[in-house]
Amino acid sequence: MIDLSCSYMGLGLRSPIIAASSGFTDTLVKIRHLEQQGVGAVVLKSIFEEEIIHEYHHVLREEADKTGREEFLDYLDVRLRRETLDKYLNLISEAKKAVDIPIIASINCKSAYEWMTFADEIEKAGADALELNVFVLPSAIGRSSEDNEKVYFEIVKQVKRRISIPIALKISYYFSNLAQFAIDLSHSGIGALVLFNRFYSPDIDLDKLQVNQGHVLSSPGELSMPLRWIAMLHGRLSCDMAGTTGVHDGKAAAKLLLAGASVVQVASAFYRHGIGYAAVMHNELREWMEEHGFKKISDFSGMLSQKKISDPAIYERVQFMKYFSDKDSL
Repeated sequence: MIDLSCSYMGLGLRSPIIAASSGFTDTLVKIRHLEQQGVGAVVLKSIFEEEIIHEYHHVLREEADKTGREEFLDYLDVRLRRETLDKYLNLISEAKKAVDIPIIASINCKSAYEWMTFADEIEKAGADALELNVFVLPSAIGRSSEDNEKVYFEIVKQVKRRISIPIALKISYYFSNLAQFAIDLSHSGIGALVLFNRFYSPDIDLDKLQVNQGHVLSSPGELSMPLRWIAMLHGRLSCDMAGTTGVHDGKAAAKLLLAGASVVQVASAFYRHGIGYAAVMHNELREWMEEHGFKKISDFSGMLSQKKISDPAIYERVQFMKYFSDKDSL
């Protein structure tokens, strides 16, 4: 009997395949469906600071057109933020009643302190953990890399003061010394690092001569980035790791688990195939485990991390010299 159960941030999961924050985790109906398909946990669709601000300005324009009065500004700001948060808190509490799998709340932070007061309410609503999706674009010329990194530590510090549930930090790979930064973050008291988040990617339409939205969904080829870094960081962190981006089937999940991830998060595969695809991924993972004689996740977790393979330098190789030299000899 294949056992897919595992542990993530101290939470007992029935499967290492987690539904990532997406449009598939924003309603009770979808969350129930995901549970039925066997996922180990659900990361709720993030609340975005930008969304609240957009809604605020939309209503503000309507009120201004109707009344021409400005005393509604502060009232509307507080009311709309409260309504958005209340909807989110209600989803958490209702989901906890409806399903047995862990519910992980998610906050997409644009500014360091905008969401701090929400964290304790999220915990009180019953969330099992909180995932902070933080990204500081390192594009400000006058801002040092150290200044950018400090934002992450300050956010963790402030949130940890307010809540006792585990905190996962979802980060990008845009750091001058990612390995050391990840190690330092793991000592900050977080429960997990999620590698890596994806962002709005611009593209250029050559016919219309305009900037458009680029690829929204990940591709299987993007798995190599989290796989490399999870493998190199395994055994060196004081927290768990979740692998995400490029996880499009059960075998991709197996690869990240072999590299050292505790769990994998999936979103794009569900957008392409639907929620029911989670069951397909579980079957693929089970079949692979059975083929190789693994009965439980711990039998192979981290087996092919950098610390455990005979040629650890392979994860640090960045050039194609060997590949092309081999081709030239043919």
